[in-house]
Amino acid sequence: MKKNPFLSMWLSGANAVVGSTRGRATAQAKRQVSNFWSAALAPSKPKKRRARR
Repeated sequence: MKKNPFLSMWLSGANAVVGSTRGRATAQAKRQVSNFWSAALAPSKPKKRRARR
Protein backbone atom coordinates (compact mmCIF):
# COMPACT_ATOMS: atom_id res chain seq x y z
CA MET A 1 0.00 0.00 0.00
CA LYS A 2 1.38 3.38 -1.02
CA LYS A 3 1.73 6.22 1.50
CA ASN A 4 -0.37 9.32 0.92
CA PRO A 5 1.88 12.42 1.21
CA PHE A 6 -1.06 14.81 1.60
CA LEU A 7 -2.56 12.81 4.45
CA SER A 8 0.87 12.63 6.06
CA MET A 9 1.31 16.42 5.84
CA TRP A 10 -2.21 17.04 7.15
CA LEU A 11 -1.71 14.71 10.12
CA SER A 12 1.68 16.26 10.85
CA GLY A 13 0.16 19.74 10.89
CA ALA A 14 -2.78 18.62 13.02
CA ASN A 15 -0.39 16.95 15.47
CA ALA A 16 1.62 20.19 15.75
CA VAL A 17 -1.52 22.22 16.49
CA VAL A 18 -2.76 19.72 19.08
CA GLY A 19 0.66 19.60 20.73
CA SER A 20 0.84 23.39 20.94
CA THR A 21 -2.68 23.63 22.36
CA ARG A 22 -1.93 20.93 24.90
CA GLY A 23 1.23 22.72 26.01
CA ARG A 24 -0.60 26.02 26.47
CA ALA A 25 -3.44 24.37 28.39
CA THR A 26 -1.00 22.55 30.67
CA ALA A 27 0.92 25.76 31.38
CA GLN A 28 -2.29 27.64 32.18
CA ALA A 29 -3.49 24.87 34.50
CA LYS A 30 -0.16 24.94 36.36
CA ARG A 31 -0.41 28.71 36.76
CA GLN A 32 -3.94 28.44 38.14
CA VAL A 33 -2.95 25.73 40.62
CA SER A 34 0.03 27.80 41.73
CA ASN A 35 -2.13 30.91 42.19
CA PHE A 36 -4.73 28.93 44.13
CA TRP A 37 -2.19 27.51 46.58
CA SER A 38 -0.41 30.84 46.94
CA ALA A 39 -3.67 32.51 47.92
CA ALA A 40 -4.72 29.64 50.21
CA LEU A 41 -1.44 29.46 52.12
CA ALA A 42 -0.77 33.20 52.37
CA PRO A 43 -4.09 35.03 52.60
CA SER A 44 -4.05 38.65 51.59
CA LYS A 45 -4.09 41.42 54.17
CA PRO A 46 -7.50 42.70 55.24
CA LYS A 47 -8.66 45.69 53.24
CA LYS A 48 -8.70 49.05 54.95
CA ARG A 49 -12.15 50.53 55.36
CA ARG A 50 -12.85 54.15 54.65
CA ALA A 51 -14.40 56.16 57.45
CA ARG A 52 -17.99 57.17 56.80
CA ARG A 53 -18.97 60.78 57.26
